[in-house]
Amino acid sequence: MRFCPAPLPQSVRTASLLLGLAAALSTNAQAPPARLGLCAACHGERGTASAKTIPNLAGQNLEYLRQAVLQYQSGARDVPAMRAASAMLNAAELDQVLQWYAAQRPEAAP
Repeated sequence: MRFCPAPLPQSVRTASLLLGLAAALSTNAQAPPARLGLCAACHGERGTASAKTIPNLAGQNLEYLRQAVLQYQSGARDVPAMRAASAMLNAAELDQVLQWYAAQRPEAAP
């Protein structure tokens, strides 16, 4: 004879499903974008820059980052390295990178 447990109540099944979904989404949210490498070379994978003269991007306001990139691309902010780097990403890739940096927690300076 097989043991068959009583079915779980609907509320427990729903809660389990939602917890599993949340765990899956949080795991995906923690993975850096595929095209982060170029930006991470200077700004760091988590948005903490490699040099004092390079801005930290972790925790920056997303709309500010978007506007800054538009200004680099147009030449309004004359930083050739940023213009060249941002031109290597399509709009969707660039937005993924900016969202990644905006979502990171800023680190205290050493």
